[in-house]
Amino acid sequence: MKEVTEAQIGDTLFLYKQPVEPLPGFKSAKPMVFAGMYPIDQTEYNNLKSALERLTLNDSSVTVHRDSSLALGAGWRLGFLGLLHMEVFNQRLEQEYNISVILTAPTVPYKAVLSSAKLIKEYGKEQITIISPAQFPDKLSVSEYLEPTVLGTIVTPHEYIGKIITLCQDRRAVQKDMLYIDENRVMLKYLFPLNEIVVDFYDALKSLSSGYASFDYEDAGYQSADLIKMDILLNGNPVEELATIIHNDKAYAAGKLLCERLKETIPRQLFEIAIQAAIGKKIIARETLKPYRKNVVAKCVIWWRHYKKNEAFKKASRRQEINEKNRQC
Repeated sequence: MKEVTEAQIGDTLFLYKQPVEPLPGFKSAKPMVFAGMYPIDQTEYNNLKSALERLTLNDSSVTVHRDSSLALGAGWRLGFLGLLHMEVFNQRLEQEYNISVILTAPTVPYKAVLSSAKLIKEYGKEQITIISPAQFPDKLSVSEYLEPTVLGTIVTPHEYIGKIITLCQDRRAVQKDMLYIDENRVMLKYLFPLNEIVVDFYDALKSLSSGYASFDYEDAGYQSADLIKMDILLNGNPVEELATIIHNDKAYAAGKLLCERLKETIPRQLFEIAIQAAIGKKIIARETLKPYRKNVVAKCVIWWRHYKKNEAFKKASRRQEINEKNRQC
């Protein structure tokens, strides 16, 4: 071994020419949430690299792959066990190494079953894993897309059942079981697409149930899904970092929301900025950021104020002359 990273947890070591049976039942940690990590300033690249190497020494469940972006420069694509794991890792990076980074939106690993003989020959297999929207293959060369699913268990007081069922249906969940544990508590089991719960599902669940509901989930494999890649265009130019993989049924709502948020976030310029969400060549949502304009009326307003002041001064002078003449008379 030439690097420490080559030694993995669960490896079996034995004497030379004396092999032994490996420990049965061990499975390595499988990352379920992926995000891009880039230094705010590219001069901090080497410092961030050494910090990542040290952190991953005592957290082997994080996978690290080099990545690059036209907008953000050189960086890495990191895989985490979950969203909380990602937040803790980022916090440790800031507190222990005093390094601030840019984290892209978290994504989950999708799969695509290839139908194109050219792509199958290129990848050497019929099924590929997609961890970044940039890797998303064209629909013409794919027979089906697969998304990861989890079997979620929700325990809640019975008075919140209606709101929670509505929330689960909005997240494309399929109900598997509903059981009354006692007079007050209900256990619900749903099959969730992992992408629907990875960001804000837990917060929404706690908010709807006043903090009383609990949530747990386990891996349930992959299932077929109607997935598409949604691009964000700024003045007709696609921004790779803002591209997302999303279900076809939620594309319009998600595109509209993202365009509205970008309109609030991007500072105004001296030129107009068109913010568009697109699927292929079809534009599904648009917002326009108006430019700063020259205030041509400003000089007129200033002139009017001076004119008013001069008129008032003239009237005051006339009153003084009339009053002086009256005194003399």
